[in-house]
Amino acid sequence: MEIKVFETGEQLAAFAAAEAGARIKRLLADTPEITIVAATGNSQLQFLDNLTGTSGIDWGRVVFFHLDEYVGLSEQHPASFRRYLRERIERRIHPKAFHFIQADREDPKAECDRLAGLIRQRTIHLAFVGVGENGHLAFNDPPADFQTNSPYLVVDLDEACRRQQVNEGWFPGMEAVPRQAISMSVPQIMKAETILCIVPEKRKAKAVLECFGGPVSNMHPASILQQHPQALVLLDKESASLLKG
Repeated sequence: MEIKVFETGEQLAAFAAAEAGARIKRLLADTPEITIVAATGNSQLQFLDNLTGTSGIDWGRVVFFHLDEYVGLSEQHPASFRRYLRERIERRIHPKAFHFIQADREDPKAECDRLAGLIRQRTIHLAFVGVGENGHLAFNDPPADFQTNSPYLVVDLDEACRRQQVNEGWFPGMEAVPRQAISMSVPQIMKAETILCIVPEKRKAKAVLECFGGPVSNMHPASILQQHPQALVLLDKESASLLKG
């Protein structure tokens, strides 16, 4: 794992997009088709705006997978991650395919199995992730399952995670936030050849310290990235403010 710190969130997002774009171009020069995992949330907004505006990428040779989604939430809901990804990625660049999590299906476990069948066939070349205020990676809240063999899981969302969604403006109150989600598992995320972890803003500083300033622990799920040889953690000065050195 490598950490880079930028003065501002804008600089972080610009660097992340340039880095991702360059890696995608290098991969496509050597491989007919590549697979990317895409994250959502406020931390990804500027980055995705910049990345989808990058010229010279043959997006028609890129397949995307969806990182996480609320159980029972329709795609029309303002907080739907499918809606977010369709608006900010799919409709802008028209990739070869985008395998969305259909978490409003009647049987969420069956949806996990469907997605597992798709992703097990593929090499994940690049994953974009963030870190939650509670240290979660995707929707793997603490204590996260670091041992599962399942690529996707039905997970319970803890109170800190659900409150973050309210504070970010996605839901009007706690009662409106779903209590479960379908999430890509930690071991599946760690299978990605390269991981770009994008973490701006002061409100993430405590999580950054717990995940990257101490030992690996499933109580701080994103700390597992310390064990990935090609994980690049991108911070701004505010999110890095509690780190030493």
